[in-house]
Parts: sequence; structure tokens; C-alpha cells
Amino acid sequence: MSRILIIDDEETLRLTFCGILEAAGHRVATAEDYEAALAALDAKEFDLILADIVLLGASGLDLLQEIKSRGLTAPVVMITGHPSLETASQAMRLGAFDYLAKPVRREALLKVVGQALRHQALLEEKARLQVQSQNYYSHLEAIFRSVTEGIVAVDGELRVTQANQAAVAICGLSAKDAIGRLWGEQETGCSKACRQVLSLVLNGRVAVKRQHLTCRSGGERQQFVIANAAPLQDQEGRHLGAVLVLRDITRLAQLERELKERRGFHRLVGSSPAMQRVYGLLEDLAETDATALITGESGTGKELVAEALHFSGPRKNKPLIKINCSALAESLLESELFGHVRGAFTGAVKDKAGRFELAQGGSLMLDEVGDISPAIQLKLLRVLQEKEFERVGESHSRRADVRIIACTNQDLKAKVACGEFREDLYYRLKVVEVSLPPLRQRRGDIPLLAEHFLAKFRQQYGKNIQSMTPAYLDTLMNHAWPGNVRELEHALEHSFVLCRGGELEPGHLPPELHPRSGAEPLAAAPVRPADEELRMALEDCRWNKAKAARKLGISRQTLYRRLKRQGLN
Repeated sequence: MSRILIIDDEETLRLTFCGILEAAGHRVATAEDYEAALAALDAKEFDLILADIVLLGASGLDLLQEIKSRGLTAPVVMITGHPSLETASQAMRLGAFDYLAKPVRREALLKVVGQALRHQALLEEKARLQVQSQNYYSHLEAIFRSVTEGIVAVDGELRVTQANQAAVAICGLSAKDAIGRLWGEQETGCSKACRQVLSLVLNGRVAVKRQHLTCRSGGERQQFVIANAAPLQDQEGRHLGAVLVLRDITRLAQLERELKERRGFHRLVGSSPAMQRVYGLLEDLAETDATALITGESGTGKELVAEALHFSGPRKNKPLIKINCSALAESLLESELFGHVRGAFTGAVKDKAGRFELAQGGSLMLDEVGDISPAIQLKLLRVLQEKEFERVGESHSRRADVRIIACTNQDLKAKVACGEFREDLYYRLKVVEVSLPPLRQRRGDIPLLAEHFLAKFRQQYGKNIQSMTPAYLDTLMNHAWPGNVRELEHALEHSFVLCRGGELEPGHLPPELHPRSGAEPLAAAPVRPADEELRMALEDCRWNKAKAARKLGISRQTLYRRLKRQGLN
């Protein structure tokens, strides 16, 4: 039963309309003028309003405007005894549902009333569905925001239709910019490893579960994710696209990697505790632009550490420029570092860019930095402090966006104490120090390094040499290695050249590595792993001597002999 308001100054018409509509099952109220109509609208809500255009006082069109300004949704049907195109157009323009001309026949009245009420019912149902839909999407968005997994929905052409905040964080994209664009089209620096997963779902229309992906966010931070994807369908089974769910397991992977012993980092090789500490420090350093000082004896791999820092960090796509500071005289070193302009000195026939310019945006490795002169030290200090330099013979400064990686085999602190190295430069270079252990302090890495060089020279020389005899490995383990890893590499290469069979033997080693017959190794050189390293290996293996021997890369007989020497039981 609908509530209808009739507004007309003719009492006869009001009574006639009232009788017709009440007989049709409606509840009817009447008003004779504008003011009475407003009073009725204030008192009750109506489903339909019938109003004469001509009223005492204000017109029916004024009343129509007032109804619309109040935000009332009931349809309004205008009635007039003097119909005209202009009046009808104005009424419809102001929001009237329909227009009736007097005299109004019963059938026409009931038809218009029926249409208006059905239209109003449809509007109310639409509003109800919109509220319901809005509530549904609000709940869905709340779920999207609350879950930690990244959720991305795409259509059949890989265009993004939805993405939550977690996806923004994992993929490094902007949800606002991503919507409507092809997946992978966004400039995020992301490696787009999950695009193949989505393509598999869209092409095969089957779910893909637990795909482990390694990718980079923003082109810098390496991250590990588990990807699940499934096709999207409507109630009729029509294919709409796919949804991708990403779970960031980077921290978990890092923990697993930290728990698992690593055998290397980039081109560095070794699984000893000392090298594990170096790897951990390099990982922390790689993601920063901090100046690093790499120290260690000659042959320990300082250049490899510099390369690992550069190529595992955000500057990896920019140049890594190297310079040996001890190989050049002061004047040449200044020109090599900073460049020069034509005519700056005899022989400067044209402008030349220095290493700082060549390394712009990347890294500059200063090898043997302890050998630079006081004058160059001062210029280098200025670059580190102000990020500026001048070419030799030039008057204006140039910006230096360069990461400095300094290397030395000298004790810079001692050189500072005796006035040979600037203290302020020393601390500028030593923001973080990476100290490489000599090979004699990580003898457990010798078998791993030997296998590494064995594979390298097998490919280089094309020889099918697959292994080393226990005696050969024992000889390697007993040597002092004053030349460190570089000396070990040269010893393996020497052996490869001499070996004609498939296994390396002690006789293939350089003469200086051959042990004296019937004599112990030289007392001046450590001939066995330090007590601490041997004990740590045994404790790690729960005193299982066979496992400890394999961990140290020595035979069980050698392990027993050394346990006896050191009094360990």
C-alpha cells in the first residue's frame, strides 16, 4: 500500500482523485495550496506526489523545486488545465516524473500512478543494492588491507584491476598508478619474475601454487617470494582474468641462509668461520654507499671483496673503476684520479677525464691507498668531505657521485702514528673496515679453494684432471702460505701444467712446497690449524672425528696426529 499526496486548489478534483486511488488500494492525503502541501510533507513521507501547476500563492513548479531541494525521492507528477510544450518542458527539466493534462481520465491517472510507483520501487531497490554493494566492497577492502600477503588482480589482457597495500610494499608499485595498466608496465625497477606465473594462469586457466621466486624491488633489494595464482571467473563461468597472491619470505630466506654454512660470496670462496663473518659484513655493507676500507695481506683477495661490494649493491649497473695508487708517481696519480685539461702540463695535449669521472654513479677502488703522497691525501680528503674535485689545470669544481672502496696491505693506523698518513683521511676511509684473514688462519678453506681452482684450470687448460691425492692435499695443508690465496692459485696452476694424468700428486707442486723428507714442517710457519679452529670443528661435529676431518679438509690420520700433538682427547 502506497502513500500518495494530492495537491490541487479544486476540491472536486481532490475528492475525485482520492476516491479513484483509494479504491485502487492506496492511502491518500490532500492539500489545497502550497503552504498546506509543505505542512503535509513535513508531517509524513510519501511514495508519490500529484501537484497542480496552478495553485493559490506559489505555483506547483515552485513546490516541485522545493521538493527537490529537500532531497525528497518521491516522484512528482504535474497536473494542469492549460497544457503547453513550454510548461511541460519546464516541469520535466525541474525533475517531474510525468505530466498530466486536465481533464484527467481514470485510466490515465491509474497508469501514470502505477508507472511512477514502479519506477520509485526500482530506484529504492537500486539504492539498496548500491548500499549492499558498497558494504561488500568495504568489507573486501578491509580484508585486502589487513592481510600481509600482496594481492593483485588482472584482467585477461594482464591489466591490473586491483592491488592491495601489501602488494605495493612487495612489488614497489603505486596502486593508484598501476590500476588499468599492463602488469609489468610500471616503472618500478622490479624484475617482474611473477609475470610468467600470471601468464601461465591466463593461458592455461589453471591455478599455479607455491612458486618460489627471486626478484628485486626498486631494482635494489633482493627479495624472495612465494607466488600463488588462480583464474577469476564470474557466476556463469566466464573467464575474467587472474588473481596473484604474493608472500614475502625474504627475512625467512635470510635466516635460513645465515643458519646454513655458505661456501662463498660472489667470487670469494671459503666456508670457515672467519669468512662467514666477512660475508655477513659484506651483505650489510653492499646495500649502503658507505666508504669501505679493505685490509689484509697481499694475496688475500681484497680486489674480490671490492668487486663483491660493488656488484651486490645498488651501483652494480654503473662502472667499477680500479687504480693502483702505488704504481704511479704523484703527478701521474693526480692526473689519473682527477683528470686534466689541455696544457695543464707538458704532454697534456688534450682534455682527459680522470678515474672519478669514469666511475660517476658507480664505485672507485683505490688499491694500495697507503702509498699515496700527502698532497694527494689532501685532495682525496676534499673529495670525501665535499663530493667535489677539479681536473688538473681547471678552475671550476665537478661533482663526484662515487663510492670509494680503499684497499691496503699496510697498517694505516701505524702510519698515522708516525705522521705518514693523515688521521682525518684515515677515519674518512675507515667508515667500515673489512679485514681479510690470511690463508694460514683459515686452513679449513684450503680444500674448498683447491677444488675451485681445479675446476677453473680444468676449463682453462682443457685437461681432464679430476682430483688430488691425499698426500697432495696434506702438502697443501702443511704449507705456511706466505703468499696467501694468490700463492695457492699459482701452486695449483703449476701442478696443472706438470700433471699428465688425472690426479694431482705432491711431485706436481712447486719446489718450495715440497716437504723435507723425515722432518717436520718449518717451526716458523704454522703447520696445522690453530687450536681454536681444530676445537671448533670438533665441537661443531660433536667430536665425530671423521666429520671433523672432512670439515677441515684433512685425512683422519692427519687429524689424529694433530690431536695427539695438541693434547686434545
